[in-house]
Amino acid sequence: MSDLILFWHRGDLRVSDNIGLSVARQKSSHIAGLFCIDKDILSRDDVAPARVKYMIGCLAELEQSYQSLGSKLLIVQGKPVKVIPQLAKTLKAKAVYWNLDVEPYSKKRDREVATALEENEITVATFWDKLLHYPGEVLTQSEAPYKVYTPFWRNWNQQAKPAIAKNLESLQGLEDTDIEGVIKLPTAELLGFKWDNPLLLKPGEKAAKEQLEHFCDRSIYEYDEQRNFPWVNGTSLLSAALKFGAIGIRTVWQATTEALTNCRSDEAKENIITWQKELAWREFYQHCLHFFPELEQGAYRKEFKEFPWDNNQSHFQAWCEGKTGYPIVDAAMRQLNETGWMHNRCRMIVASFLTKDLIIDWQWGEKYFMQKLFDGDLASNNGGWQWSASSGMDPKPLRIFNPASQAQKFDPEAEYIREWLPELRSIDTECLVTGKITDLERYSCNYPQKIVDHKVQQRKFKELYKQQKE
Repeated sequence: MSDLILFWHRGDLRVSDNIGLSVARQKSSHIAGLFCIDKDILSRDDVAPARVKYMIGCLAELEQSYQSLGSKLLIVQGKPVKVIPQLAKTLKAKAVYWNLDVEPYSKKRDREVATALEENEITVATFWDKLLHYPGEVLTQSEAPYKVYTPFWRNWNQQAKPAIAKNLESLQGLEDTDIEGVIKLPTAELLGFKWDNPLLLKPGEKAAKEQLEHFCDRSIYEYDEQRNFPWVNGTSLLSAALKFGAIGIRTVWQATTEALTNCRSDEAKENIITWQKELAWREFYQHCLHFFPELEQGAYRKEFKEFPWDNNQSHFQAWCEGKTGYPIVDAAMRQLNETGWMHNRCRMIVASFLTKDLIIDWQWGEKYFMQKLFDGDLASNNGGWQWSASSGMDPKPLRIFNPASQAQKFDPEAEYIREWLPELRSIDTECLVTGKITDLERYSCNYPQKIVDHKVQQRKFKELYKQQKE
C-alpha cells in the first residue's frame, strides 16, 4: 500500500474541485480526510448556532463522499497543534496536506501545526484553494497590495483564471477501523449550539452545486437589476457554501463564464459581470485581511481609531431586536434573527443606521452579525462593516444611508417590510416606506416610536467626523 497522506479539511468541505486534495491524490491513492473540531474556535463568543449547524451538515455529506471513494473522513476534537500530529503519528502518515486561509488565527494555528508535524518528520504541503488569485498575485505596479477595490477589480479581472481542480475517482481505505482519538461526528446540539429554524441553503456539496445551477439558469442574467430588492429572490444564496468551501470557487467561476457564452444581449452580459464583481469583492476583502491582519482588531482609517461613539446600550439592544421604529431596519434585523441570513442591501442599511444614526461602534454590529449569520466570514463581514462605517479601505469616507429613501427605492411596495413586520401589514404602504407612521398607529400595532431622529443624528455624526479629522 502506498504512503498515507492525511488531508486536513477546514474551509473546503468538499471532495471535488479541491486543489490540495487533488494534488495529494496525484502523490498517493492512500488518503484519509481529517477534520478537527477546534475548541478554540467554538468557545468564542461570536459563533452563530446556524453556522455550526450548516458546518456539521457539510461534514456529514463529506463523510459520505469519502466512503463512496473508498476511504474515511476522520473527526478529531481538541487543539489542532496536539491532536493532528498525534493522529498522524498513530496512523504512520507520510504527510499532512491542507489548503491555506487568510484569517490571523488560522495562519498562527497552521504555523504551529506545521512545526509540530515537521518535528515528527511528517511532511507538510499547503495550497491556495479558496481564491481564484491568492494574495500576492494581484498587486499594484509598485508591487504593493491594493487598498481600493476598483483598480483591484481591473487587475484581477484581466488575469487568467485557474481551471477546475482534477476530481478524485477512488481512494485506498484505512486498515484500522478503531483509531485512537477519532470520534463520531457530533451534532451541533452536542457541541452546545441549538438552531431549529430551516437553513436558507441545505448544507453540503450537492445542494451548493444545485443552487449554483439554479442561479445560473436564470437569476444571473437579471442579477444587476434584481439584486438590490430584498423581497426578490435575486441573489445567488451561495455565501455560506463559499465560506465553508462546500463548492469550489473555480467551479463557480466556470459557471459564470459559461453563462456569458450563453448571453443573448449586452444587458444580460452586464448582469453576469456585476456578479463576477461581487466574487472579486470577496477576494478583495480576503487579500486585505491577509496583508493587513490588524483589520480584525479595529478601524483602518486613523480618524476612526479613537472615534467618540455614543455606544448607547439600550439603542444597541433595540437595533439587535428590530425595535428601532424604522421599518426597513427592523424588518432586516428580524430576518437576521429568524433565518441566520440577511439580504446584502439590508446589511448595508442596518450597518449605516447603527454607525451613522445610532453612532454606535461598528465592531458591536460586526460581532452581532457573526453571532447570527450562517454565512458569517471574518474577511467579508469585517470588510462590509468597515465599508459601511467609513472606517476601512474606501475612497469615499462618508456614506450615510437614509432608511426612508432606501425603503422607497428598494422596497417600494413594502413587501419585505410586511413579510418581516407582520404587525404592520395593515399600515398604508407610503407610511411604511417613508417611516411616517402616526403615534396612534404605532400604539395600536404595538410598534415602537423612532428611537432617534435621522436628520439630527446625521448632522451630529458629520460634526463628530469633522472634529476627528481636524
